[in-house]
Amino acid sequence: MTALFEYTLRIGDDSLILGQRLSEWCGHGPILEEDIALTNIALDLIGQATTLLNYAGECEGKGRDGDALAFLRFDREYKNLLLLEQPNGDFGSTIMRQFLFDAFRKPYFEALQKSTDSTLAAIAEKSLKETRYHLKHSSEWVIRLGDGTEESHNRVQEALDDLWRYTDELFFEDEIDQELIQLGIAPAMDTIRTIWYQTVTGIFEEATLKIPTNNWKYAGGRKGMHSEHLGYMLAEMQYMQRSYPNMEW
Repeated sequence: MTALFEYTLRIGDDSLILGQRLSEWCGHGPILEEDIALTNIALDLIGQATTLLNYAGECEGKGRDGDALAFLRFDREYKNLLLLEQPNGDFGSTIMRQFLFDAFRKPYFEALQKSTDSTLAAIAEKSLKETRYHLKHSSEWVIRLGDGTEESHNRVQEALDDLWRYTDELFFEDEIDQELIQLGIAPAMDTIRTIWYQTVTGIFEEATLKIPTNNWKYAGGRKGMHSEHLGYMLAEMQYMQRSYPNMEW
């Protein structure tokens, strides 16, 4: 089913691209504990991406596996959210990006567990266990930084001001989603948006952070329209696979 392939590809690309971004912190974390934590979260996401992209390859039925989908596509063929390809910036910016996504992913996986597609439901159930920890980790850091020193507060507020414009795309729906929603495969986004907003506003209140009042909305990732940042990331991520094709570890 073409729609199921596209839908699974989107979810897998989200995990893949964010996992790649977080892996850039390996060896560069502000403290050893956080270096390890961010690396472990990256590994969780890459594990999710592997499972999802392998299943997407099965749905496509053209002989491509997870490795081929991860490393042998051009930038316009990736369907990840724009939020997730944004540069890491400082630690506060990375944590804010992670929190905005985690607060979405938790209710999303909770809903996807009820999918009529047994494979997606099973992936969601396993991934939810990891995502609960991811959300706990990122939300605690948002509070700590937002309600911390003047500098930490200002930096994480600047990160929120910069990244908020990408959050509307979290709840993107098109004809692919609508087809799968009708079949009970994909969850509708209305309830998930409500839960997400309640989560982020609650945490921001504790963190003394203010949601931006502008109405900027950036989208396009789900349709393959990306920022310049993805191209640079893919050049690094795909180098080995393209230089030494068909190699297996």
